[in-house]
Amino acid sequence: MKTICLLIISCLMLNSSWLNATSVVSDPLIEQDSIVLPSVFVMGEYEEQFNSLMQEHEALLLSECDNDMDIAFEKWLSMLKEMEAYSEIIEYDLKGIKMWLNVFWDKNGTVDHIAYHLKPNSRNIDIEELTAFFVSFINNYKFPLVTDEKFSHYGSAAFPTFARRVKTKDAESPKTGQLVKDSVNSKN
Repeated sequence: MKTICLLIISCLMLNSSWLNATSVVSDPLIEQDSIVLPSVFVMGEYEEQFNSLMQEHEALLLSECDNDMDIAFEKWLSMLKEMEAYSEIIEYDLKGIKMWLNVFWDKNGTVDHIAYHLKPNSRNIDIEELTAFFVSFINNYKFPLVTDEKFSHYGSAAFPTFARRVKTKDAESPKTGQLVKDSVNSKN
């Protein structure tokens, strides 16, 4: 009796899944390729479009800064500080937020897309509000770098930003000094 019941249920499930599959295929309005990638999204969403975006922005921030790590880091850090300043202007609290950011720029320095993923030790926040903040930010910000090709950078961000340069005995300017963190236990 159990075998007969399982066989009937299996047939019904197979039949209903076949009907659903044919209705999806015949509906011209539902197409995966026609999904428009939003300007800001959480990493893991829109995987196919994200892969296309990576190919379109193949150049890296570091290579566009002539492979000078100091210049690339200063530009990245300046953008994070601009995010902080903008958040204060619009009264959105970024403090305690830690994330991975993948930023995609156009040749003229405008931000095309931001993909982000919160780190496990980040402050708990509303994802929709953070996404709205990033959309507003990229509509009001231009990166200080103009290039011949679109480029991207994948990096870490933590707010507030504390990274800074300090002078060494031989260094005249902070730019040539060591990078340190505002931590007593830092070995840098």
